Amino acid sequence: MMPEKSAIASAVRTAHADHAGDTGGANASYIPYLASVDPSLFGVCVATADGDVFEAGDAGFEFALESISKVCSMALAMEHTGLPEFHDKVGADPTGEPFNSVIALALHGGKPLSPLVNAGAMSTVSLIPAASADERWQKILAMQSAFAGRDIRLSDAVNDSEQSTNFHNRAIAWLLYSSGSMYSDPMEACEVYTRQCSTLVTTRDLAVMGATVAARGRNPVTGKQVFDPSLVPPILAEMTMEGLYTSSGDWAYRVGLPGKSGVGGGVLAIMPGTLAIAAFSPPLDPAGNSVRAQKAVASVAAALKLNIYNATDFAQ
Repeated sequence: MMPEKSAIASAVRTAHADHAGDTGGANASYIPYLASVDPSLFGVCVATADGDVFEAGDAGFEFALESISKVCSMALAMEHTGLPEFHDKVGADPTGEPFNSVIALALHGGKPLSPLVNAGAMSTVSLIPAASADERWQKILAMQSAFAGRDIRLSDAVNDSEQSTNFHNRAIAWLLYSSGSMYSDPMEACEVYTRQCSTLVTTRDLAVMGATVAARGRNPVTGKQVFDPSLVPPILAEMTMEGLYTSSGDWAYRVGLPGKSGVGGGVLAIMPGTLAIAAFSPPLDPAGNSVRAQKAVASVAAALKLNIYNATDFAQ
């Protein structure tokens, strides 16, 4: 059931007011651009499956999408390869290791376990059919734009910062190639993956992206069917398993909504069929998740009594 509009607006305002003064965490320091973003920035937004949007704070500030981009490329690859093949090649299990772990690959014969960690994300990018790196990139950018309902752009500043420091990911790409889990040129896949993480979105964009999943693949603002509704359950399952990295289980336990975070400071959570909650704040916890954004999203979910594991409504 969709919460009342007044309740959603109140929950968003309250979450922002309650956590605007929170401290803790630190900007991602291994990417120079992210280290320079103002740590006081904080936005909260909800977009419903009906197309209503409620926001507070710095919800219009553009920040780096980073790993939340993996949801868009995952949906694109799922459509092109089909769910059985995608599941077989990329997986759907938590790694139990950090998002850029080499150990996770070594322990599983070089096969990625999830499209929402770096190894699986690069393997996912390589599965998107294209005759060139630019064609593959344009398909991913178009998918991000369709999710957000507006033209999303690459930030040259973010991309330059990322491409000049992505040596670890390049090593992972070669490991994937050596084990047969890379389906294009490995350096091309790594370069395009780095680009997809370097686009700019607002908290509002992020909420609309999530609402597109909540609305069974249909962007509720533009009315465009972005991807097939059959992909929604596996997308949400992947987000539940690994969406907040090594904190994913704790997130499911505490909040009860499929989520996805990015080291740019964004956090997204989805109540299927209902709405999406997004928040942004740059300082991260040790797992790579925004400290303040996690609190804000959890606050809105609790205020609106949204939890996919609460079966009370179906117990009649």
